[in-house]
Amino acid sequence: MTVEAIHGVTVTATTVRLDKWLWAARFFKTRALATGAIDGGKVQVNGQRVKPSRHLTVGDRLAIRAGAELFEVEVLALSNQRLPVSAARLLYLESEESEKRREREREMRKLAAAAGQVDVANTGRPTKRDRRKIIAFVRKGEDHEKD
Repeated sequence: MTVEAIHGVTVTATTVRLDKWLWAARFFKTRALATGAIDGGKVQVNGQRVKPSRHLTVGDRLAIRAGAELFEVEVLALSNQRLPVSAARLLYLESEESEKRREREREMRKLAAAAGQVDVANTGRPTKRDRRKIIAFVRKGEDHEKD
């Protein structure tokens, strides 16, 4: 399976830097983001933590944590160039288990959002309406304490 047959992209490399490949395969928007993820331990090659300059070869297995999703892929082709999405998907093969797990986790996040669960850490300051409710609640409690 060759990428150049589909999109006219020349793929001549036998090895490619990990950060460059992650960028070309569209796991990260920039090479800097890819490098940061690798340095942060969010990318493993064949089960080991590696450096961004690590050279990939065809057949390497990667575990990539991008945001809330974990991809487990096998490298099928190498490219130094950022490719269109349709061609970038031909650079790797994601395991069925990984796809099913990502889909299940995506569904759980969707259900949690629909259920109205609020992430308390990211709510920020109370709004004017919230503040008024808090004050009314506290005053109501003070009335009960006097009785």
